[in-house]
Amino acid sequence: MKAAERREQFAEYILKSGYARIDDLVERFGISRMTVHRHLDSLERQGMLRKLHGAVTALPSALYESSFRYRATIGLPEKQALARAALEFVDPGQAVILDDSTTALAVAGLLPEVRPLTVITNSVAAIERLSWVDDIELICLGGEFNRTYNSYLGLLCEQTIAELRVNTVFLSASAVQGATAFHQDEEVVRVKRAMMAIARTRVLLVDHNKFGAFALHNLSDLSTFDAVLTTDGLAEEHCAALANAGINLRIVPADELARETKA
Repeated sequence: MKAAERREQFAEYILKSGYARIDDLVERFGISRMTVHRHLDSLERQGMLRKLHGAVTALPSALYESSFRYRATIGLPEKQALARAALEFVDPGQAVILDDSTTALAVAGLLPEVRPLTVITNSVAAIERLSWVDDIELICLGGEFNRTYNSYLGLLCEQTIAELRVNTVFLSASAVQGATAFHQDEEVVRVKRAMMAIARTRVLLVDHNKFGAFALHNLSDLSTFDAVLTTDGLAEEHCAALANAGINLRIVPADELARETKA
């Protein structure tokens, strides 16, 4: 088996399980420990996973975000529910900007329902999803390609954003502590802030599992958003704290969307 094929098998297995011990990989794939480490080193350089002592993980931490491929497979009902609710902030003929989150990608999949639109994004996946849709003018933000986020980041991306103005920005965050949104990557934070600066309306989309999670860099206080959409399951203590802080919080029932989809 070619090395690239073996690495793809490793990636699929680890992204599916989220975590694996080195010894388990040696036994499962029937190869030497040295070969396992060589493949994992390559995948880590691509931003697919993180090596730990005696193990490997695709799960996020306070310092590292998980890969785009892994994030795209989890929390799908919640992302679809948030995306459906986000459409209420879009009218035909407007310009919207999407960040590189997998939640914003779900919004991209629904935007054809409110055409015509101008859509701006640094997300490669969103670009691919919208590139052949009629009546959507697509503006692709360039910059330095980042494999972990499957997007363009960096100074060139930020400078391009600053030249534009949009009706609405849709973005997500890795964690919410108190009334503040956080993300693990400072470079990603800079791009998100640049997007927020050019938008008349700012909408944050975060499922309830992000509340109480940890990430390193302060993105923004929730009060800077016109609306914060989250899924049901958010603890009452968080709801009460955000209400007291004057945050425009909306709870989106993901289970209802699932029932509508089945119907």
